[in-house]
Amino acid sequence: MAGWLDNDLTAGAHPMKRQPRKTRSRAAKPHRVSVREISARDDGRRPRVSRQLSVLYEDDAVVVLDKPAGLLAVPIEGSQTPSAWSLLAAKLESKKQRALVVHRIDRFASGALLFAKTAPDRSALVRQFLAHTPVRQYLAVVRGRLDISTATLVHYFRREGMFQHQRPARDPEATRAELRYSVERLFADASLVRVELVTGLQNQIRVQFSATGHPIFGDRKYHRRESSEPLIDRVALHAAHLEFIHPRSGRKISVDCKLPADFQHLVRELGRAGRGRG
Repeated sequence: MAGWLDNDLTAGAHPMKRQPRKTRSRAAKPHRVSVREISARDDGRRPRVSRQLSVLYEDDAVVVLDKPAGLLAVPIEGSQTPSAWSLLAAKLESKKQRALVVHRIDRFASGALLFAKTAPDRSALVRQFLAHTPVRQYLAVVRGRLDISTATLVHYFRREGMFQHQRPARDPEATRAELRYSVERLFADASLVRVELVTGLQNQIRVQFSATGHPIFGDRKYHRRESSEPLIDRVALHAAHLEFIHPRSGRKISVDCKLPADFQHLVRELGRAGRGRG
C-alpha cells in the first residue's frame, strides 16, 4: 500500500528533461501575503492567525510560506474555508503566476510549506518528496521525559478514514513510517524534540510518538484528553526547517521558520521555576 504522501503527490510527477534556467531569488527579505483574519481570542495558548502570511522564500519557480496553525494547507472540497493554497493563489494570480501544491502539513501544525509556480517545477519537486530526499525537520513537545536522547522510530500504519492505525509489519496494507529525533530540552514531565522525517505519512510524527507512549502536547485528534491542555490550544508541532534542491538551478535551498508565539509560550511555561533542563 502506498503512503499518504505517495498517493497525494504522484499526479503530474512524470520525469521530464529540461534545460536549467536562471532564477530570481527574493529570500533575503521575507514579505507577506495579505489574508482575512481568522484569529481567536488573544491569549498565549491560542495560535495567532494574522491578516498576513509570511513568505520565507520566493523566486520564479517556488514559494515557501510560514503557515500558521489553524489554517488549512489546501482547501477542503466544497468548503469556502481559507487555505494557504487559496490565499497564495489569489495573490499570485495578479502576477499571472500559479500556486501548485508540492506537499502538506497538518492544519493545526505550523511552519514551512512549499509551493511550486509551474507544472514542470512541481513535477521536479514532487519527485524529490516521493524519493524522500528533502530535509524536513520539525520541533515538537511530547509528554514525558525521553530516556534516549537520539533515536530512530519505525512503525507500520494503515490509514482508515482520517486516522492512522498501528499495524504489524506483516500487514500487506500497512505503510512503513520512519523518523529520527533528538532531544533538544528536557522538562519535568515533557521533552522538546527535533524530528527529521524519513518517510511522509499523514500525521506521521503524531502517531509515531503516540505509539511510543509519548503523545504530542495538544494532539486532541489522537488523544482526546489533550483538548484540556492549558498551555497550548493546538498540537505542539512546528515545521522548523526545510531543505530541497531547486527545480531549475539544481542548488540546495535551505529555509528556517521560527517558532510562533503560542509554541514559545508553551516552552517558556514548561521551563519556568527551574523545571527545564538543557
